[in-house]
Amino acid sequence: MPDTNHPPTVVVTGASGLIGTKLVAALEADGKHVLRAVRREANSDRELSWDPAVGKIDREKIEGADAVIHLAGANIAGKRWNEAYKQRLIDSRVDGTTLIAETIAGLDQKPRVFASASAIGYYGNRGDAELDESAASGDGFLPELCMQWERSCQAARDSGIRTANMRIGVVLSPAGGALKEMLTPFKLGGGGILGSGRQYFSWISLDDVVGAMQLVVDNDSLSGPVNLVSPNPVTNREFTKTLGQVLSRPTLLPMPAFAARLLFGEMADALLLASARVVPGSLTAARFDFQYAELEPALRHLLNRG
Repeated sequence: MPDTNHPPTVVVTGASGLIGTKLVAALEADGKHVLRAVRREANSDRELSWDPAVGKIDREKIEGADAVIHLAGANIAGKRWNEAYKQRLIDSRVDGTTLIAETIAGLDQKPRVFASASAIGYYGNRGDAELDESAASGDGFLPELCMQWERSCQAARDSGIRTANMRIGVVLSPAGGALKEMLTPFKLGGGGILGSGRQYFSWISLDDVVGAMQLVVDNDSLSGPVNLVSPNPVTNREFTKTLGQVLSRPTLLPMPAFAARLLFGEMADALLLASARVVPGSLTAARFDFQYAELEPALRHLLNRG
């Protein structure tokens, strides 16, 4: 049984990333003791050492933790894809997830919940079909990557730990990710639609993705796949128009599909031109209260353009 005289402990991997940094602050503000997984020797009682490349993890520090939130993995858009980088994307997810799942499955005092990141890339390029958690996986590299990632949680699930695969959409924040990359060209008047502009863009604000992760940890009804997206996905054309309006800048310079492929290679089709109209079925059923369900208020808040 957990020690009721101490705050619950939550282990977080990927704690220094865009989502992880905000999540750790929110968990600590909520009175939780957060253990950050670091790839070096731990320097305090707020860190634990791990190295998934060699199968090393400080299991003694995880023993008795209430929850494990696993966000670590190489950046999908970190560089142009080639076979070596695609393998790195797979290994960084499968090795780390397998190590944690097998470790917590073998503990005497298992965590109550294992919340592991995944991505809406699971669904692939699906046009304008509405996709909740019951939708099948798509075809291609990203769906296969996400399937391997989620299967790597199996040891935890088999041991009786409530396990959730958090399929995260495009997280909007000016501090990192897609929105940060868009801001400079849009502010310079160089924004425009990508390809046809009809492809769906399933987004979520940074505040809401952190709130949704806290709900996944706290709500015992949430297990299996959980889509972390706003309830109102938009097309690329709609997103482009809205961001231009919020920034008071024109959006007249489109990027044709062939140009995107020249610049970004295979990644263009998987990340920029693919369409996935994903909806948060499980979060809606759990009555999650989105702070920013609509795109324009979300962008105005994030960019201080109220």
